[in-house]
Amino acid sequence: MTMLSRRAALAMTATATVLAACQSSSGNETEVVQSDVLGDLDATGVAARIRSGDLTPQQALEAAIARSERVNGQLNFIAAPLFELGRARANERLSGPFAGVPTLIKDLMPMIGQPTRYGSRAFANFVPQEQPPYMDALLRAGLVPFGKSTTPEFGLTATTETLLGGATRNPWDVTRSSGGSSGGAAVAVAARVVPIAHASDGGGSIRIPAACNGLVGLKPSRGRSVLGGRPDSGIDISVNGCVSRSVRDTAAWLAATEQTGANPTFAPVGVVTGPSTQRLRIIVDIPNALGNDPHPEVRAAVESAAELCRSLGHQVREQRATINGRQFSEDFILLWATGAAEVVALVESQAPGVPLDQLLEPLTIELGAHARAQGPRALQAAITRLRAIETQYAAMFETADIYLTPVLGQPPVALGQISGARGMAVFETLNDYVGYTPLQNVAGAPAISLPLAWSTGGLPIGVHFSAAKGQERRLLELAYELEQARPWASRKPGVNAA
Repeated sequence: MTMLSRRAALAMTATATVLAACQSSSGNETEVVQSDVLGDLDATGVAARIRSGDLTPQQALEAAIARSERVNGQLNFIAAPLFELGRARANERLSGPFAGVPTLIKDLMPMIGQPTRYGSRAFANFVPQEQPPYMDALLRAGLVPFGKSTTPEFGLTATTETLLGGATRNPWDVTRSSGGSSGGAAVAVAARVVPIAHASDGGGSIRIPAACNGLVGLKPSRGRSVLGGRPDSGIDISVNGCVSRSVRDTAAWLAATEQTGANPTFAPVGVVTGPSTQRLRIIVDIPNALGNDPHPEVRAAVESAAELCRSLGHQVREQRATINGRQFSEDFILLWATGAAEVVALVESQAPGVPLDQLLEPLTIELGAHARAQGPRALQAAITRLRAIETQYAAMFETADIYLTPVLGQPPVALGQISGARGMAVFETLNDYVGYTPLQNVAGAPAISLPLAWSTGGLPIGVHFSAAKGQERRLLELAYELEQARPWASRKPGVNAA
């Protein structure tokens, strides 16, 4: 989940025109399997072939566009096609580690002069005239965006299903959720449309769709990357990153977007290129913050990952986090709801007299009402308690290097179960389903989902590794080691464009 309203959206929408136009997704198409210049290359591989002259940015882009057109009707991951923008950029002289690599930008990230809808009918016609430094960094890296990827309304839930554009479907099982809020990005990468895509994470929105789609998803530390928008008030919980199919792609993306120069928050990581020989102290914690056990196949996946780490020489032991899970959940929901309340207020000011339910989804409206009912005093108390979590989280790493948990409480849920159309009733499922990922957002710490397991029904199950603030290198080095020990690159979903 990504709390858009507490970041770039409000900074970019002060003069937005709000309207009630509703758009629908396209119908089904038949999958066509076809070989092209992208093959099964990851982004690093595509960039290398472009540098060597074996293919051109134009060829890579046209292959990605053709792939998107083959499977988007089935999967619905494009919020706005920007094919001509991509073609114009592919004809430029590009430089950077991903020069010429086609990609998608999540539809919570403003791009100058391009549609940015935030998954909402209220912003169906919004075109920003500014973009944050993070978007500039992606362009400096040489990426070629040719579309915006789908997201739930304002990134407020952990599935990508909207009243604006319909459901984004999981390519491993089209009746299942793609995750959220970077669901469109993850589906496009898993379905082999693009090798890498922009994502963001305010409560699990990189890691959750990575887990649902069998991808690598790294959430950086707070302050690691260049700014993605206005900092959140209260607690700055959201960060930008990517979803990819390889650890090396994620490592290169982090290096291309991290803060450098004068006075960065952390010493730059640079490009992490492989595993370390250092053996790590890993603590395993399988029940969620509420004390509830995950689905048996999720438990088995984490236990298998722990045993794999042990077989590689790491020290592995069980340890529970000392956090009041129920209070944490209530406080995080209130923080989340405060962002929704800001959106509701903005929409009311831009479209006076228009019924809110014509512009916003029930979840956004009900979260906003929840925040208003609680009031500023309750919010400040929640923020105070959440700030204390950062200290509690850091204390775990006085005697450990890695914290290992599930990403989600079960394999990807059925479509409709946690969509924003259900309002706050989604929390009946959501609290247990996503109970593992918000902790690192509050603590400002890095975490990564790795596709180390699949369910008996063929659905991906992500395994969650996190570390102390600033320890992205440690996570990436471990991820390289696990990728080598249990490769996943050859796995493809049933719906794929390669």
